[in-house]
Amino acid sequence: MTGREQWGSRFGFIMAAAGSAVGLGNIWRFPYTTGENGGGAFLLIYLAIILGFGLAVVIAEMLIGRAAQKNPVGAFRELGGKGWSAVGFMGVLTGFIITSFYVVVAGWCLAYIGFMASGKLATTDAATLQGTFEGFISASGAPLVYAAVFMALVVLVLSGGIGKGIERANKVLMPLLFVLLILLVLRAVTLPGAEAGLRFYLIPDWSQVNLGTFREAVAQAFFSISLGMGTMITYGSYLSLKENVPSSALTVVLLDSAVAILAGLMIIPAVFAAGLNPSAGPGLTFITLPAVFAAMPAGAFFGIVFFLLLSIAALTSAVSILEPMIAYFVDEHRINRRKVVFGVCAVCFALGVPASLSLGMMAGFKIFGLSWFDLMDTLANNFML
Repeated sequence: MTGREQWGSRFGFIMAAAGSAVGLGNIWRFPYTTGENGGGAFLLIYLAIILGFGLAVVIAEMLIGRAAQKNPVGAFRELGGKGWSAVGFMGVLTGFIITSFYVVVAGWCLAYIGFMASGKLATTDAATLQGTFEGFISASGAPLVYAAVFMALVVLVLSGGIGKGIERANKVLMPLLFVLLILLVLRAVTLPGAEAGLRFYLIPDWSQVNLGTFREAVAQAFFSISLGMGTMITYGSYLSLKENVPSSALTVVLLDSAVAILAGLMIIPAVFAAGLNPSAGPGLTFITLPAVFAAMPAGAFFGIVFFLLLSIAALTSAVSILEPMIAYFVDEHRINRRKVVFGVCAVCFALGVPASLSLGMMAGFKIFGLSWFDLMDTLANNFML
């Protein structure tokens, strides 16, 4: 055992691991995926996959990291031999690619805090809101500025290391996220007309289920609890040998599932209350929800809280997704952590530039018929994970 940095407390580790699992996948992706796949039946299938399969993989990844006390590349090499290091590197690379487009979406979340505060989204007209969203993401400069601000926050947290950076930030941000989430859920379920949304979300309609439903549930599970990207291996490597890994893993998975369930309770009843379509896809957050907020009392306040919540979730996840890459360079090449953080984040942001521009001025540039943004998303989530 070396003098490797470790978590200061079990609570700090669980909050950091939960912060990794809880992100845009839970609060942005899960509600619209549930809406597209029939509601309650998808929810039950997703939970069965999380508890029946996802939990086992989380335990396995944490144990691999703790046993080796190394980053994913070093852990696989030490426990399985030199040939296995490629498996660890694939996880590190996957997380890096995910962050390159993740940071763009996170920038949108930051921007929408300001849009809500300024009254720019104070309308229930879907066409106007769609025009605002598409006009913003297709611009060349503004989305990149917000993405840069978000990446600067990631650098700030990662530069502090495990104890003073990641653990300290998550001890504050994760409890705050739960408070904001519960506040929004209470508001959503008490809206007039929310009952129809609750029935859609909580009562399974098995006639809506097909093979695609199961495929989407598995993909959501991988993305949601950070499987296959080396995060849990890396976080496990900072654990002491005294830590009860199955107990900690179960706590993390239950917290992650709780946030996903609450996110659905926050968004789907509100969408039904506003008479809108729950299967609106990725635009559910940035086009449909502002219309919901505009139609409710104190909607601007709740809108600001929601996009603040989304930004916090994005920050805790982005930090965890990049930590395996940071740990790789620190462990394998003995490079100063701060230098690695700045270097990795700079390269990641550079990859995010074409991802953002591919929604605007580079929209005509396609690879295999996909924009750069969609290519990175498809490559990471549909293949590498």
